[in-house]
Amino acid sequence: MLGPAAKVCRKRRKGPVAQSDDSAPPPATGHRVSLLGVEPDALRDSLSDHLAQWSEPGYRREQVLAWVWQRRAREFGEMTDLPAGLRERLEERYSLGEAEVGFEARSADGTIKHLWRLADGVQVESVLIPTHDRITLCLSSQAGCALGCRFCATGDLGFTRQLTAAEIVEQFRNADRVSVDAFGRPIANVVYMGMGEPFANSGPVFESLTILNGGFQFGARRITVSTVGLVPGIRELAERPEPFRLAVSLHSADPQLRLELMPVERRYPLPDLLEAVREYQARKGRRVSFEYAMIDGINDSRELARALVRSLTGISAYVNLIPYNPIPGKAWGPSPPARIEEFLSVLEAGGVPAAVRTPRGRDIAAACGQLRLERELSGRAE
Repeated sequence: MLGPAAKVCRKRRKGPVAQSDDSAPPPATGHRVSLLGVEPDALRDSLSDHLAQWSEPGYRREQVLAWVWQRRAREFGEMTDLPAGLRERLEERYSLGEAEVGFEARSADGTIKHLWRLADGVQVESVLIPTHDRITLCLSSQAGCALGCRFCATGDLGFTRQLTAAEIVEQFRNADRVSVDAFGRPIANVVYMGMGEPFANSGPVFESLTILNGGFQFGARRITVSTVGLVPGIRELAERPEPFRLAVSLHSADPQLRLELMPVERRYPLPDLLEAVREYQARKGRRVSFEYAMIDGINDSRELARALVRSLTGISAYVNLIPYNPIPGKAWGPSPPARIEEFLSVLEAGGVPAAVRTPRGRDIAAACGQLRLERELSGRAE
C-alpha cells in the first residue's frame, strides 16, 4: 500500500529491538550523585548516612527531601532553612540536575515546548500542554529513537543514547516550575510520549516512575507510559503494584501495513501485542488508550477502521485519532476532516470509544522530535 519506500523500511532494522542493556551508556557525571535519580528508600538511606558522618541532626534529611520533592529546588542555595555549611557539603556530594534550557517555544494555543540541553550537550524535548482543567507534560525517555517509525520525527533523528532516571525526572521538575510560573498551577498529568521508546530504556524508566510516584508523590493514575508495542515492557508494567496507565501507538490494525509503518511489528507482531494488552487489563482492570495517527491515503480507510474494531474486541479501549502532524522531509499530510469523521463513525458504530484529538502546538513544531529535527536541519542549512 505504501509503494517502494515501504520495502526500504522493511530492511531498515534487523535483529531484536534495542533494549537498555545494548545501548550507549549515559555520560559520566563525576563523583556527584543526582538527588533526582535515586529511588526514595535508597535516597533516604544515603542522606541519613552522610548526615550522620557530618554530625548533622537526623531531621535535616526530611528538610532536604522536602526541597527536592515538594519545593522542586534547582540549586542548593534555595534551601534556606539549612545551614550554609551543610548546603556546601551537599553540593560537593550531590547534584540537583544539570540540564539547561537549549530552546523554548510558546504556541498561540498555550503549548510550551522545551529543548533541554543535558550535561554532554545532547538535547531532548518536553512539552507542556494546557487545557481548561489541567496541564499535561509529555516527556522524553531517550535521546532519539532506534525504532524507525516512518511517521515520526524522532525516528528521523536516529538514536543517540539512553536517558538516565535523573534526566527523565529532571524534565518533570523543570517543567513543573515552568507550569506554575506560566499557568499558575502545577502539572496534573505526565505522559511518557516524547522522544524515544520508554520500554527500550526500561531500567531508568521504571526507576523514574518510582521516583515520581514515591518521591514526588505524583499519583500513578496520573502517569501514562506510551509504547509502540514492546511486549516485555507492557508485561513488566502490568506486574508493578502501582496503577500506572498504558497507551499503545497502533496506527494500523493490518499487520502488513503496520510493519511498513512501524518496523517493531516484525519483532512483536500485532497478535502478541494485543495479547499483552489483555494481560495488562486482566491484572490492572484499567482501560488502555490506543494512539492512531490519521495519515492521508495511508491508514484512514473504512476497511482499516473495521479491522481496528475487530482487533480491539474484548479489550476495554479508547482510541485517540490524531491528525498526522507533518514533519520535515515527508510528503505525507493529515487525513481530511471528513475522512477522519467517517473513520470515527465506524469505530463508534462498532462499540469502540474514540475521539479526535485536537493537534496542539503546530506553530512551534510540538510533535515529538519535530522541534529538535527542525532546528538541526536549519543549523545544517546555515
